[in-house]
Amino acid sequence: MRELIRRIAAATPADRDRGVDALRALAILGVMLGHWLVTALVADSGTVRVVSPLHQLPQLTPASWLFQTLAVFFLVGGQMAAKSWAAARARGGTYRRWLGARTVRLFRPVVAVVVVWVVVAGALLVAGAGLQTVHTLGELALSPLWFLLVFAVLTAATPLVARLHPLWPLAVVLHIDLIRFGMGGPAWLGWANVAAGWLVPYCLGAAWARGGLRGRATGWVLLLGGAATTAGLVLWAGYPAAMVGVPGAGISNLNPPTLAAVTFGLAQCGAALLLLGPLRRLLQRPTVWAAVALMNLSAMTLFLWHQTAMMAVTAVGLLTGGFLPGLHTLPDGAGWVLARLAWLPVFALALLVCRSAFRTYEHGRRGGTKVVREGRPAEARAVRSA
Repeated sequence: MRELIRRIAAATPADRDRGVDALRALAILGVMLGHWLVTALVADSGTVRVVSPLHQLPQLTPASWLFQTLAVFFLVGGQMAAKSWAAARARGGTYRRWLGARTVRLFRPVVAVVVVWVVVAGALLVAGAGLQTVHTLGELALSPLWFLLVFAVLTAATPLVARLHPLWPLAVVLHIDLIRFGMGGPAWLGWANVAAGWLVPYCLGAAWARGGLRGRATGWVLLLGGAATTAGLVLWAGYPAAMVGVPGAGISNLNPPTLAAVTFGLAQCGAALLLLGPLRRLLQRPTVWAAVALMNLSAMTLFLWHQTAMMAVTAVGLLTGGFLPGLHTLPDGAGWVLARLAWLPVFALALLVCRSAFRTYEHGRRGGTKVVREGRPAEARAVRSA
C-alpha cells in the first residue's frame, strides 16, 4: 500500500489542482451517501417498494442539504471541460475528437450496468417476481443515467456556453418557475429547468476556468447570497425545504430542478470555493491524495453501481428469512436511522466489489492493476490523465 501511495504521488503532475479533484470526489460521495440514507426499500406483501425517510421523518430534511451535492459536480465539470476544450483548441484539436474522447469515457461504464440490469430484470421475471418489483428495482438502478445524460449534453455544448454568464440560465429558471407556480402554467414547462438549472453551476465552472471566481469574497457572496435566497423561497414562496424529491410531496425541488434548488446550488458552489484552500493543503499528504485520486479514477463506476450495491445487500439480507431493521423495514423512527447508519459500511463493501468487477469499463484494459513496463501500476499512471 505504501508503495502504491508513493507511486501515485510520483505520477501526479506538479501543476495538478488537487483541490478540484477533491471537490469532485466529495460531490460523488455526497450523492452516494445521500441515496443510501434517504432511499428505503421496504419489503411487504410480496413486493418491494421505495419509501423516503424524509416523508416519514421530516426532521431529517437537513440531511438533504448536506448530501445533495450535484451542483458541486456540475461546477467542477464545467471548469474541467472548459479547460480541456481550451487546451484542445490550443493544440489544434478538433471539436469532434475532443467530444468523442470525453463522451466515450463518460458512457463506457454505462454499457456494463445496462447489460447487467437487463439480464437481472429478465431473471427476476422468469423467477416469478412481480412486474412492480422489477420496475422499482430497475428504475432505482438506472436512475443515475439521467444525470449522465444532462452532463453529456452540457459537455457537448461547452464551446457555446463556456462564456455564457450564469445569470442567463438563472433568469430562465426564475421565469419558468414564475409561470408554472405563480401563473398556473403547465407542469411540463418545468423540465426546461433540467438543462437551465444545471447550466448555472456549469457556467460558473467555465468562468472559474477563465480565471474568474478569484478571491474568498466570491465564495462568501455565493454562499451567503444563495443560502439567504433559498431560505426566503422556502419560508415565503412555498418551496419545500428538502433539496431532493420526497414521494407524496406536491413539489419536488429536484425533479425537475426548481429555483430553490438552483439558489441552494449557488450556496454549495460558494462553500466549495471556500474549501479549496484547506483541501489543497490537506491533499499535500500522500495518503489523503492517494485516496482522492483512486476515487476519481473510478468515479463513474462508483456512481453507476452504488444503488445496485445497496439493492444487492438488501436482497442478500432477505435470505435470513426475516426483515432486517434499517434494511427492509419502514423508516419510522430514530431506531431505523441508527440501523441504516450501521448498514452503510456494508453498502460500501458491496460497492467495492462492484468496482473491482467493472472498473475496467471506465478506463479500458489499461485501468486494471497490472504493472506497466516502467514499473508503475496503471492506477498511478492514469492519475496523469484523470
